Amino acid sequence: MNIQNETILEMMPPKMGLFGLLFAFMNRLQAAGESFYEEITVTQFFFLACLNLYQNQPPTANQMAETMGCSRQNVKQILNSLQKKGLIQLVPDETDRRKQLICQTEKTQQMSKKYSQREIEFMKHLYRGISDEEAVSVFNIISKMEKNLKEIK
Repeated sequence: MNIQNETILEMMPPKMGLFGLLFAFMNRLQAAGESFYEEITVTQFFFLACLNLYQNQPPTANQMAETMGCSRQNVKQILNSLQKKGLIQLVPDETDRRKQLICQTEKTQQMSKKYSQREIEFMKHLYRGISDEEAVSVFNIISKMEKNLKEIK
């Protein structure tokens, strides 16, 4: 049986429906992402996308874990895999040699160029029919939910 989103909201309170929809959405997003890239998984792509947020100073594994919302152990697994593929390198911090900074490689830049147009088309398709105002509203709601989750922990 295929239940439509509208039916789900009729069957349960909106907040419970949203809770379930978030899980279903993440599963579909991950499936779409896994078929998108040849060289990397969608989780590795998310790691590289988060790495791009650090323009001024490369991050540490701890910073990436916080940014991605996952454990340091998960980040270390992703790091090892991306390092083996030549997509990132670990460089000692000049001010604190105990810290390892995560840096992109030339191979990462090449892969980014390879998928650039496909990523643009994917995002256009994903957000088709959704205004900037709607996207901001959903972003704000999920940000509040994320803040609440951090407080539960």
